[in-house]
Amino acid sequence: MERLMQSLRMGINEKLYLKDPESSDLGKKIIEQSILMINEIGFESFTFKKLGAAIQSNESSIYRYFENKHKLLLYLASWYWGWLEYRMVFATYGISDDVKKLKKAIEIFTQKVEEDNTFSHINEVILNKIVINEFSKSYLTKEVDKENKEGYFLVYKRLVNRLTEMIVNVDCTYPYPISLASTIFEGSLHQYFLKEHFPALTNCNESVTPLEYFTDLIDRTLNVKTND
Repeated sequence: MERLMQSLRMGINEKLYLKDPESSDLGKKIIEQSILMINEIGFESFTFKKLGAAIQSNESSIYRYFENKHKLLLYLASWYWGWLEYRMVFATYGISDDVKKLKKAIEIFTQKVEEDNTFSHINEVILNKIVINEFSKSYLTKEVDKENKEGYFLVYKRLVNRLTEMIVNVDCTYPYPISLASTIFEGSLHQYFLKEHFPALTNCNESVTPLEYFTDLIDRTLNVKTND
């Protein structure tokens, strides 16, 4: 498990920060409070000035860690996807049946998030809400192509590739495995968003979860044969 933790930390592109926030108590406080504040007031209203006041530190001290709030959001998203990758690898390790492995991965990606006490300064439940509501703002920008070349979305793309491989292992005849994998990731976030804000636009509700929806989608889309 320790190796997985190390991999998780190393998975975040070093270009996203000026100083690794994991390297100091102040850096961890910046991450902890930024998650709480973005969830409370939204990314548009969030500023380093407000964050500095909340952690009782100069605004300039935050700029020693992050160039701007956009890169902070990218950092938080990368951390989340890295954490999810760690959980997926850990949960699917040792599962030999390809179908069961795929469905377990989808379960990890789409189920309701619970707090992981391994990381005391990061509330994964709240971070999940931020990813649902704010992740699209990290790439719907004019700079997205440049940032993609810089590797800012590497962790997210790696997760999609992992799921793509699982889909191919289940049904190598399916012609659109990458599209299906990315649809599951983006679709999971979108279904949770719709459930919260536009319930009339989704079948997901208190009794029907995104996990059930995407499991049914996999069953109907792929040539699924479980080896019992």
